[in-house]
Amino acid sequence: MATSLRQQLFRVKPVPRDGGEGGSTLKRSIGLFQLTLIGVGGTIGTGIFFILSEAVPIAGPAVIWSFVIAAAVAGLSALCYAELASSVPVSGSSYSYAYSTLGELPAMGVAACLLLEYGVSTAAVAVGWSQYVNQLMGNLFGFRLPEALSAAPEEGGIINLPAVILIAMCAFLLIRGTSHSVVANTIMVLIKIAVLLFFVAVGITGWNVNNFADFAPFGFSGVMTGAGLIFFSFVGLDAVATAGDEAKNPRRNLPIALVAALVVVTSMYVLVAVAALGAQPTEDFEGQEAGLSQILENIIGAQWPGTLVAAGAVISIFSVTLVVLYGQTRILFAMSRDGMAPKIFQKVNPRTMTPVANTIIVSVIVAILAGVLPINFLAEMTSIGTLAAFTVVSVAVIVLRRREPDLERKFKVPFYPVIPILSIVGCLWIIKDLRPITIFVFLGWTAVVLVWWWFTGRKNSVLGEQLKTGLIVLVGPGKYREGDAERAAAHIETGSIPVAGVETRGTAAAGADDLGDEGSSTRDDGGAR
Repeated sequence: MATSLRQQLFRVKPVPRDGGEGGSTLKRSIGLFQLTLIGVGGTIGTGIFFILSEAVPIAGPAVIWSFVIAAAVAGLSALCYAELASSVPVSGSSYSYAYSTLGELPAMGVAACLLLEYGVSTAAVAVGWSQYVNQLMGNLFGFRLPEALSAAPEEGGIINLPAVILIAMCAFLLIRGTSHSVVANTIMVLIKIAVLLFFVAVGITGWNVNNFADFAPFGFSGVMTGAGLIFFSFVGLDAVATAGDEAKNPRRNLPIALVAALVVVTSMYVLVAVAALGAQPTEDFEGQEAGLSQILENIIGAQWPGTLVAAGAVISIFSVTLVVLYGQTRILFAMSRDGMAPKIFQKVNPRTMTPVANTIIVSVIVAILAGVLPINFLAEMTSIGTLAAFTVVSVAVIVLRRREPDLERKFKVPFYPVIPILSIVGCLWIIKDLRPITIFVFLGWTAVVLVWWWFTGRKNSVLGEQLKTGLIVLVGPGKYREGDAERAAAHIETGSIPVAGVETRGTAAAGADDLGDEGSSTRDDGGAR
């Protein structure tokens, strides 16, 4: 049947009704504690180990308020993520949420944000890792990599080799299997928390109240600019939402893990920032590499505390890179399943149950970015991608509440609609203080992705194919009924076209049984296998 352009632009995927995306080929192996540590592991890393040297010169000691403001906006957004994760528990994070609430075109706009957010942030944290590796090697062996092999061309080097090696190691872990990666992440997160608590304990011994005398030398503008840069430090929170297809009991565990991770991350950030600022004058932060290690070495007058923190940072940033690289591959997996990205991104290795080709492709691209781009540009591009995605998630909460008020929600945003509205305002407020070049590059990248959708994704859309062939029939905004049951069952048997609302069990009879209730709401099967 003919489909109007407007219908193509804003066609909405059915919201899953059965606690998950039953057609997923990924293994559900991640429990609540591990989900929480994915959020913590994907967030605490370069942001606190490196970004202070970038943010303190911009905001002064008032960078503490920059952390608080960034955390508040991230917290409002995390509550919105928690509601959507409990009602749309699938992989793909805010891309999948947008597709199930706002439509296909907005979903592709969000996909552009996420691809930027995850791809660029993976590169950024890998660049930060390189600095601590050099610090650790210098302390332990008296040897540092030459600048040519540890810095981007813009910073006087040729390639950032440690960053490239880090991404290769993370890719190897992800290819081996999600369970291995989750265990490794859990161990590394517990180590990093212990190291940061050690830094706070030692840092307080060097406390000097005079370091806070000129608290906000650049005023409120400096605080907000710092918040925009620091928001990069909260990028990993929504990595929890990318695990929707691999989480156990996702409707319950995803929202709990999101909120728990936010509390842990914010507490650690503020504690470390206060201890660092109390121990070192503002002017010493600018241009400082491996900053936390340097602070402890200055306090104690010996290398061993700095060496310990550098080792913790190496482990910590490894876990961030692992989690964010994981998130990027799962977003592309969800997009491919919907027909919005090439099919190679959804191919799952039958032995490891992971998307191997997807992981390799993403890792190669990210390694190139990490090898040649400086971290300050990468951090700002990550922030704007994250902020834009958070904004859409907050809008999606409002839309879904109005469109499907009776949808099962294990978690509801408190003080609705105040929280989603404040989240939107907070994100836009921080975006306006980012550098114009960052905003222009972001808009250009989004335009490229939307052009891709217009010429490729729009034509390959699984949902569009289902509607065009009559396998499902639109009966209202985001609501469908099944089409001809025999025809649908035949397609299930051949596997030629996935059918929303049908739990594929490998036989036509099973599919036909599931189509018995013609008026039932459909469930998103997720696309081709």
